[in-house]
Amino acid sequence: MATSPAPEKVESNGHEQHETKSGTASVHTHDAEDILGLQDLDPALNRKMHLVNNAIDEIGWTPYHTKLFILNGFGYAVDSLVLLLQGVIAGQAFREFGEKGYNNAMTIAGYVGMLIGALFWGLGADIIGRRFAFNVSLLLCSISVIIAGAMPNWPSLGLWIALVGFGAGGNLVLDTTVFLEYLPGSKQWVLTLMAGWWGLGQAVTGFVAWGFLVPERWNCSSVDVCTRQNNMGWRYVMFTSGALVFVMSILRVTVIRLRETPKYLLALGEDAQVVETLQFLASKYNRHCSLTAEKLDACGIVLGTHSKNRFSFAETLVHLRGLFSTSKIALSTSLIWVSWGMMGLAYPLFYVFLPSYLASRGANLDVSPFETWRNYTLTNISSIFGPLLAGWMCNIPLLGRRYTMLIGALMTAAFFFAYTSVRNGAQDVGFSCSIAFCLNIYYGTLYAYTPEVLPSAHRATGNGVAVSCNRVMGILSAVIATVSNTSTSAPLYICGALLVAMGVLSAFFPFEPYGRRSS
Repeated sequence: MATSPAPEKVESNGHEQHETKSGTASVHTHDAEDILGLQDLDPALNRKMHLVNNAIDEIGWTPYHTKLFILNGFGYAVDSLVLLLQGVIAGQAFREFGEKGYNNAMTIAGYVGMLIGALFWGLGADIIGRRFAFNVSLLLCSISVIIAGAMPNWPSLGLWIALVGFGAGGNLVLDTTVFLEYLPGSKQWVLTLMAGWWGLGQAVTGFVAWGFLVPERWNCSSVDVCTRQNNMGWRYVMFTSGALVFVMSILRVTVIRLRETPKYLLALGEDAQVVETLQFLASKYNRHCSLTAEKLDACGIVLGTHSKNRFSFAETLVHLRGLFSTSKIALSTSLIWVSWGMMGLAYPLFYVFLPSYLASRGANLDVSPFETWRNYTLTNISSIFGPLLAGWMCNIPLLGRRYTMLIGALMTAAFFFAYTSVRNGAQDVGFSCSIAFCLNIYYGTLYAYTPEVLPSAHRATGNGVAVSCNRVMGILSAVIATVSNTSTSAPLYICGALLVAMGVLSAFFPFEPYGRRSS
């Protein structure tokens, strides 16, 4: 293996100046720290990663990144839209099909599909690359949503809802991974901001449901008189949502011709393609990029990021072992997966038990269908702004990512506990909006933090397992709702306690990405 080249000399202030047609650009290079740079990983990969991060910092933010922010945001929006879609249409669909079968089947079908999708697309993105999964998953999801809207019975609807979840399940994994692997270090906080698209997807679901699930001509009121002809509302919700996702999927492959991410190519050993990709960006947007294939070659050969046969079980083991390669990385991976799992149980379980609990305590929430979907939409609109605040907070040195999550989780827990005192509709919508806002401070930061601290060669796998932990607990919450007494207060306080635990846990995460670049 070749020895590491001597560090390049830089100006005392850690800046280099480069001339462009638009003037002189001052760029931070060579003085920034990589998050995993001090871990006992492959030394050649560490040195190459540092050079690639320097090159990305030299290029800086470009219109390409703006396009990525929007088009990757589509995936975030679709993930949240689909997650809520099955719950929105399930009641009317179950009524139309004679209320025969398991009434929580759509929730479980959706979560099972998203669980398998997160694992499949996550691991697949580390094996065959980010580009294919990025381009295909959203298209598959859109087609499945439209077909699901035409289903004639409860079991077939469940099958297609699961396929919808499968297609959407990889978006949360891939969108953060792809965007992060092009981001300059000083702009990594934008990854937290991108979670605002999650809230936008929820809001779109609310608006579509508000439009189609309120008119009586499209929504039957009783199972005895319910037919396809007088109950088209839920189908219109599916057709409209599917068409919207289809447009997004087409835009993803036409507005931007995604190139394979440089950090994936680096782990694959394709140094020439790494340089070609970054030089293409630099040339297209008139930026400086000093990275050459010779500099990467001088760092040595990257070993251990893939097996001899990439389409084998051994390849899966390589990526899983890579997430536990040192004690510190193993601790980080474990705490992240536990946090995703706890959130997957706490949030849906809270809303599963809440209606029965409030009714048993004398709350008067008698609202019309119009008010129900209006309030639903207002709550989801509120969730857009949590990540916007989180994006600002996580870039404050005193807070960083970890304490932003701590504050968001504790604020959400406080509103969870306070929610048990709700007695009327106005209080209900007020607390719902507050919870949606605060929860997305935590959730949005966790979304971004997860890929930031995972090793690049195994990032999509680690991210996929994290999301799958969330989905497993979502399935569990639906089962608990079926077999448990929903009028007791114990589960609600358990959910609040889980949020407190998640907040405290985030303060003990071993890595703080603020001021450091993803490895």
